[in-house]
Amino acid sequence: LFVRTLVLKNDTGKMLLVQTEKNIVTDTLPDGSMITLNKNSSVEYNSKFTKDVKRSVKLKGEAFFTVTPDKKKPFVIAVNDIEVKVVGTSFNIKTINGQTEVIVKTGIVEVIRNNKTITLTPEQKVITQRNDTALTKQTDPDKLFNYYQSKEFVCDATPLWRLAEVLNEAYDVNIVIARKELRGLQINTTFSNESLDKILKVVAVTLQLEVIKKDNDIILQ
Repeated sequence: LFVRTLVLKNDTGKMLLVQTEKNIVTDTLPDGSMITLNKNSSVEYNSKFTKDVKRSVKLKGEAFFTVTPDKKKPFVIAVNDIEVKVVGTSFNIKTINGQTEVIVKTGIVEVIRNNKTITLTPEQKVITQRNDTALTKQTDPDKLFNYYQSKEFVCDATPLWRLAEVLNEAYDVNIVIARKELRGLQINTTFSNESLDKILKVVAVTLQLEVIKKDNDIILQ
């Protein structure tokens, strides 16, 4: 459950704010576009996307967008000091400590910063830092980025350190890899709506590891 809060009313309509705390929320925007907000995130947008109102939102935190196509009216997301511009596509945006990451799942996305534009296609991403004006395109084979939207942890030759990082975020735990040589061990499987204990059990059996719970840590060794 969530609440849309009225933050501003002007000539073009109402500005609405959707915020999450410890929950994940899926919301439908006025044009039919879908947005899934991860925990501790927010999005602000106009209550109506009419011909006189831009399809634009302001994002804080992390969200996965599935945008309804409209070639005459691009969809624009303002986040930190960049703009993300699309016609119709699906992609993820994550911000943390001034860093912004945009990863494309389908379609084409334009990322604009300081009058510089970079175009991303599926499985490509860009990461911007607060004090770095560069826009550098990267290939991203990682399929874990939208776990909170897909409800799946898709591991495709995924290193153990990356899976642990995502599980820590998803379950609010502290998984520690005991030895450096274990960090690069790869996993190929998909977890769908599984408990953390079951995921760790599969990981332990697959990689021949031991799971030890000590104080607030979960140690893989």
